[in-house]
Amino acid sequence: MPYVALRREVHDAVRVAEDAPPLPPEIKLQSLWFAGAFGREFATTAGVPVRVVQFGEWNHSAGPDFLDAVVEVGGRVWRGPIELDAYPSDWEGHGHADNPAFREVVLHVVFASGRREHFTRTLDHREVPCVLVPQDLLDEALDHPLHARADSRLGRCSEPLRDLAAARIDDLLVEAARYRAERKARHLQRLEDSHGFEEALWQSLARALGYGPNKLTMTLLGQRVPRRALRDLRTNLAREALLFGTAGFLAPDLHEKAPPDSRRYLRGLWRDWWRLRPPGDLDPSRRLPWRFGGTRPGNHPHRRLGALAAASAVWPRLANPAREGAPARLARLRERLVALAHEFWTRHYTLHSRPAARPVSLCGAARANEFLANYYIPSWWRRDPAAAWAAYRKLPAGTVSDPVRRAAARLLGDRTDAPSFLKGLWRHQALLQVYHDFCLEDASDCHECPFPEQLFGW
Repeated sequence: MPYVALRREVHDAVRVAEDAPPLPPEIKLQSLWFAGAFGREFATTAGVPVRVVQFGEWNHSAGPDFLDAVVEVGGRVWRGPIELDAYPSDWEGHGHADNPAFREVVLHVVFASGRREHFTRTLDHREVPCVLVPQDLLDEALDHPLHARADSRLGRCSEPLRDLAAARIDDLLVEAARYRAERKARHLQRLEDSHGFEEALWQSLARALGYGPNKLTMTLLGQRVPRRALRDLRTNLAREALLFGTAGFLAPDLHEKAPPDSRRYLRGLWRDWWRLRPPGDLDPSRRLPWRFGGTRPGNHPHRRLGALAAASAVWPRLANPAREGAPARLARLRERLVALAHEFWTRHYTLHSRPAARPVSLCGAARANEFLANYYIPSWWRRDPAAAWAAYRKLPAGTVSDPVRRAAARLLGDRTDAPSFLKGLWRHQALLQVYHDFCLEDASDCHECPFPEQLFGW
């Protein structure tokens, strides 16, 4: 039985009695929509075909979510804002129907139908086409497990896995890793179809530099400050000002409170941000959801954004080797990521910290390899799966993350050769996929999960 069939059988078994899972925060739905994760071909709730020609730009102020979008509805092209809500009733509930800022909205996108029928109308009583994102597209884009984590103790599946030959377990991990790469390749294709190669690379790198707590937030920042906006600016300092200002990290008195060695840099950031900032006040609901607690100094959001700023300064040196798949280009991209440096951020952890005693890498080898596994390999996979897989298997494993450690303990903790299944980054990715697809989908604390019985037939 192939891995994808094994996954589908277990997934269907645990979901059969479940209602649709709860929707995530709207800001995540907005990010997925903008990334093209749901595609661009839809139908309105009245059955009229809709095609998103241009996804528009994030709105930083009050009003609709995206501005200057272009949509084709029933063969007619419209240009204007797009508003996203969880339910059709939110249009009335959030006061959009009486708000002049929503008068020009050309498309209302919702993600669940609700219990009553609602119509989307503007202040002028103009009906706005409404699209309900199909549940299958929503499920595929979200790929949400039922639970955030499963305990790192032996699961029932450890019994059949304990008796399997090492080669058979490797077969399982190979299929799981290939499934993961193919899935990422599909998502990346949608992102590139929506925004092009350069923006897809930029958003993917921003996400990779975010680390766990701030992956979504860094993705949002990469979407709100696209490469084309940075390309139009003349200096690196102006580009950094746009990044740090949009992130919400700049203030007029920041340089006055900073250590003496930082003041010139921070003063320049504020000066350029004052010139570049969008008109009007930032809507509080548009603020990026940064998480500062529970992160090591090297993973502080300021420093992660500093790494992205360093990448922006040498963007052609990163984008050129990323354009086509080849072992030499993969090695060159990794080398250039590891070599990222910045006059300020190589020695500072935050905008207001004192300089470190010695330089600290902005993108270590492990982070670079994770980016290659999650962007470069899937991008290459679409053109040449065999060559991409060969390169994938050569990526070295970095430090074992907590999710990988939990997965290995739960699945393979009974085996004396368990450490051998942590060699190679592709095996880490495979263990994460198995853990996600089975351990995190089980609501019975392992007792009723059908995966162990399925493994006896593997």
